[in-house]
Order: sequence, then C-alpha cells, then structure tokens
Amino acid sequence: MTSISLAEYKKKYVNKAVNRDKTKRKRRRGKVESEGEQTLSLQLKALKIEFEREFQFFPKRKWRADFHLVGKKILIEVEGGIWSGGRHTRAKGYLGDMEKYNAATMMGYQVIRFSTEQVKSGLAIQQIEKMVGNLG
Repeated sequence: MTSISLAEYKKKYVNKAVNRDKTKRKRRRGKVESEGEQTLSLQLKALKIEFEREFQFFPKRKWRADFHLVGKKILIEVEGGIWSGGRHTRAKGYLGDMEKYNAATMMGYQVIRFSTEQVKSGLAIQQIEKMVGNLG
C-alpha cells in the first residue's frame, strides 16, 4: 500500500474535487449515483467481489449503506462533498452519520469509508481487497 502526506493528498485531489462538475452522476433506482459509487461498483465487479447496493441494514430507521459485501458483515460508504461543504461535513449530517455508523457497528458490521478521490485513485479497492482476503 502506498502512503502520501496530507499535503500531497490535498495537492493531488482537493482542487479537482472542489472544482469538479457535479454533472458526472447518473440515476440508480431514483437515487443519484455518485462518480465514486459508479467507479467502486465497477472495481468490485472486476475483482469478482460480490456486493449489494443501497443495502438497508437497519429497517426501523431505513438506514442504508452504499455497499454491502455479500457473505461478510462489511458496509462501505463513499462519502461525497467532503471538500465542498457537502452533507457529510455539515454538523447535522455529520451527527447523523455518526449515529448510523455506530448503530451498524453495534449490529456487528464493519464500516469502512472512502472519499471519491480515494476510490478513483485505487486506494479504496486495494484496502477492500486486502480486507476481504484477510477474512478468507
């Protein structure tokens, strides 16, 4: 696995993320699918890692995870808008995400989170592949 400093990460990805055209999205079952979600879906398929999209893990609250790895208790979230003041970085959204992720953890799921840039760079799929391989 390759590591880079926060300064290098920001230089390489932040300006692109802030200035990115938000039209690079498509609809999936009525929900707008982000570029990161589209990319990770293709990467998982290429590695033949079985997954479900928009997995509802907590029916009473209708909480969903972007991805669930089938046969494993792993949920994957692709966090959007982290550099542009999106939902995940504003107080209400951040608190809601903490509640959701903590509930998933208490239910026995491992929750891993990635930015769109981490998905596009290949870091996310490398970590997922390593995690799945370690679970045998």
